[in-house]
Amino acid sequence: MDTMTLWHLTGWQFAALAFAALLVGFSKTAVSGANTVSLAIFAAVLPARASTGILLPVLIAGDVLAVLTYRRHAHWPTLWRLFPAVAVGVVVGTLFLVWADDAIVRTSIGVILLFMAGVTVWRRRRGTANAATDSDDSDAVGRPDGSASRAGRVKARSYGVLGGFTTMVANAGGPVMSMYLLSAGFRKLGFLGTSAFFFLIVNVSKLPFSAGLGLIDGRSLLLDAVLVVFVVPGALLGKWAVTRINQRLFERLVIAATIVGGLQLLLA
Repeated sequence: MDTMTLWHLTGWQFAALAFAALLVGFSKTAVSGANTVSLAIFAAVLPARASTGILLPVLIAGDVLAVLTYRRHAHWPTLWRLFPAVAVGVVVGTLFLVWADDAIVRTSIGVILLFMAGVTVWRRRRGTANAATDSDDSDAVGRPDGSASRAGRVKARSYGVLGGFTTMVANAGGPVMSMYLLSAGFRKLGFLGTSAFFFLIVNVSKLPFSAGLGLIDGRSLLLDAVLVVFVVPGALLGKWAVTRINQRLFERLVIAATIVGGLQLLLA
């Protein structure tokens, strides 16, 4: 297939992309943020700038599966509060991509990954991660903390702009939104349901921007069609594992893999 040779992929490179696609499905239905590893793999195997456009339809496929799985658990007031700020971040990110070349995008992705990993480590040490991820497996959405206060609105806007920028530039909005939802007091299923709708809507809205920048075309969509096949088993595995997984250990592995991926991109 022309798609398979577009970037002169070897068997090992395609296997890496297939694993990354499987991990996207798993992250969407089990551990949000794990797809930062997928981001690093895509950016390492493919040209960094082009990788953002190729990864986007794969992420949307995972988002659809996540929405079908957790659609009853979304908290829409939180979503409506975030969307205006996210839109600003997406526009800023689009302007950045117009200006940035492949080397700058690769470096930016590496910096974003390392920054997100550092903030996540800091958050875990503060003891907030376990309260939202290990507390229980109930269906409770949780009450967003201070959502109506001025501080809560400023917090939502700040996370929204950063999330919109990072998701447009590097498809790396997951860690940003994960930190916001966890700090707002969401429990596991409410977290997964809200993030599922959030990323489906945001990622679909990014399609015209990515196409306009030339990051999505017919050949990239052919590669996506092959990789989406691997998203489905990943999502099914995540759905099975979400009530069984050792969240603390897995988060540590994700953080370690994110740091390695970020360093690889910076040193490449």
